[in-house]
Amino acid sequence: MTVRRFLGMTGLAAALIGAATLTTHAEDKWRTTSSLIGESKYGEDFKHYDYVNPDAPKGGTLNSTVSGTFDSFNPYIVRGSPAAGLIGFGGGYLYDTLMEQATDEGSVSHPLVADAYKYPDDYSSATYRLDPRAKWHDGQPITVDDIVWSFGVLKSNSPLYAQYYANVTEAVALNDREVEFRFNQKGNRELPKIIGDMVVLPRHWWEGTDASGKKRDITQPTLEPPLGSAAYKIESFKPGAEIVWSRVPDYWGAKLPVKIGRENVDRRRIVYFQDDNAAWQAFTKGGLEDIQAENSSRRWATYYNFPAFTAGDVIKKEFKATSRAAMQGFVMNQRRPLFQDRKVREALTYAFDFETMNRTIFFGFNTRTDSFFEGGELASRGLPEGKELEILSAYKDQLPPEVFTKEYKLPVYGTPQAERQYLRQIVQLFGEAGWKIQGGKMVNAKGEQFKLEILGNNETDEVIANPYINMLKKVGIDASLRIVDPNQYVQRVNNFDFDMLTNVMAQSDSPGNEQRDFWSTKAADTPGSRNLAGIKNPVVDALIDKVIFATDREDLIASTRALDRVLLWNFYVVPQYHRSVVWLAYWNKFGMPDKQPDYIGADVDSWWIDAEKEKALAAKYKSVN
Repeated sequence: MTVRRFLGMTGLAAALIGAATLTTHAEDKWRTTSSLIGESKYGEDFKHYDYVNPDAPKGGTLNSTVSGTFDSFNPYIVRGSPAAGLIGFGGGYLYDTLMEQATDEGSVSHPLVADAYKYPDDYSSATYRLDPRAKWHDGQPITVDDIVWSFGVLKSNSPLYAQYYANVTEAVALNDREVEFRFNQKGNRELPKIIGDMVVLPRHWWEGTDASGKKRDITQPTLEPPLGSAAYKIESFKPGAEIVWSRVPDYWGAKLPVKIGRENVDRRRIVYFQDDNAAWQAFTKGGLEDIQAENSSRRWATYYNFPAFTAGDVIKKEFKATSRAAMQGFVMNQRRPLFQDRKVREALTYAFDFETMNRTIFFGFNTRTDSFFEGGELASRGLPEGKELEILSAYKDQLPPEVFTKEYKLPVYGTPQAERQYLRQIVQLFGEAGWKIQGGKMVNAKGEQFKLEILGNNETDEVIANPYINMLKKVGIDASLRIVDPNQYVQRVNNFDFDMLTNVMAQSDSPGNEQRDFWSTKAADTPGSRNLAGIKNPVVDALIDKVIFATDREDLIASTRALDRVLLWNFYVVPQYHRSVVWLAYWNKFGMPDKQPDYIGADVDSWWIDAEKEKALAAKYKSVN
C-alpha cells in the first residue's frame, strides 16, 4: 500500500455541522471551522496545526511506487484508470477543494478555496464564500463560475459525487464571491458542511482546446496534463509507467493554516510496478520507494531483515491511530443468484476462521471486526433498546427476527471442536436454503455444485483468501481465487463483475450522505459506486435517510446503530479484521515533527527531507537518489 493510498483512506467521510447554541441565527453567521462532535480545538482563530513544524524546510524528492498502470488524468468519470496523485473524490495533488478536512480531528474542516460558509436554521441551503486570493496555476483567479460549473459536471459524471450530493439541486452564484447550494429537503444537518468537500475545476481550461486545436471533453479520459490549483502540478509522465509531480513555487494557498508546515517536498516521483512483490523489492534497495505504508503482518514481522534495515538506514515505526476502524471483509455480490439467499450468506460468514488465521498468519496483530462502524458509540451492541429499538420496530415485519432476539456474534474458532461445530452449522444453513452435500459436493436440487470465485489483485488477497477457500472446500463448495492485474481489477470492480472480493469500507464519526453510495438501492445500479454488495433493501434505504436526517447526535447514534444491525444480520459481508495502528517503514532521509496527529496516526505531508541524510544515503547506496 502506498502512502498516498493510505492517506486517501482516512478522509472519505465528512463531518456534520455543530449543534451548539448560537446567539445569532445560523444564516447570519459566517463559519470557518465547526463540528457536530464538539467544537474544533482551534476555534475560529486557526493559525496552523499544532503538530507541524511551521518552519519545515522545503526541497528534495519523495519517491513512491504503486501497482498497476494508468491511462487518464481525469478521475471524475468511471472510464479509465486515473494516474496516482489524482483521486476520484477530492482534489488529490492537483486540485483544491472548497474546504479541507482536518488531519488531527474527526468531523472538522478548515478553509481552502472558500474562506467561510453559512447556512439557514432549517439546513435548506449552504452559501460558500470564495477566498479572493485563490487562483489557478496559469495565474487566472478561481471564480464563482468555476464553482457552479464544477458542481454540475461532478454531479453529472461522478457516481461518488452524485450520491454524496443527491439532495443538492443546484449551485447559484449570488455575487462575485458567494455561491449558494440549494437543497431539495430540509433538516439534512451534514449537507451544508460536506459541500466543502467539493473539488473545484477550471472551467476555462476544460472548455478550451488543446495544443492541436481539439476541444477538451471532461466526460472522457485524457492524458493531457490538466490545469490545476493545488500545491503540485504534473511535471512529466510516461503513460502507464511513471508520473512526476512538482511543487508549484507560487502556490496561492501556501500560507493557509492547513498548508503551513506541510507539503514540503519539491517533487513526488511515482513509479508503477505490475505487482506488490516487485514494489517491495524496490523499497528494500532504495531509490524508488522512500516510505512503505505496510499492510502485511507477515512482512512486518519477518521481512525486515534486509541490509539497509539492519544497518539502520531503513526505520519501521508504529503509529497509534484513534480514527474509526474500517470494515474490511469479503463482499458477496448479490447481483449473482448464488448470494441472494440470506441463509447462504450466513453460512459463508461462519466459514471464516479468524482465530487460526490470526495465530498462524497474522502473528496475533489483528482484531476481529464485528461492526460496520467499528469502535465507539456508533457500533450496535447487545440487543436493540431505547430509541434504536423504536426505530427498528417500525420495520419489524421486514427484518430478520434475530435483529430483535439475538446479539450479533461471529464464530470463534478457538478449538478443534469449534471447527466441527461450525461446519455442521454451515451445512445446516445451506440445507435450509435448498442445498445438500452429495458425493462430497454442495449441490442444489438440479445437482449443480455451489461455485464461487474470489477476485483479487495482490499477494495479500491470496494470503487472506486461501484459508477461507480451504474451509469452504470442507463443505463441498468449489471456491477459487483469481488474481488479475490492477487495471483489470479496477474495471471489474467498477462494473460489479465479480462473485466475491475483499473490500475496505471506511466510516467517520459522523456518518451521513455517503451512506447512500455504500448501501442504497440506487447505488446498486450505478457503475463505480461503493455498493459492491448490490444491496437493494427498502429498510436499508429508509435507515440511510434516518441517518442523514438525524435531528441531533442522540438521534444519529440510534439511527446508525439500527443501520449497522440490519446490515450485519443480513450478512452482506463476511467481516475480517482490523488494526488500530498504522505501520510505516521509511528510509532515514526525513525530518519530522516531534508528534504526529493521533487521529490518522501519521501525516507524511508534515515530514520533510533532510538534505544531509539524503546525501549520506546516496553516497552509501548507489540506487538511492
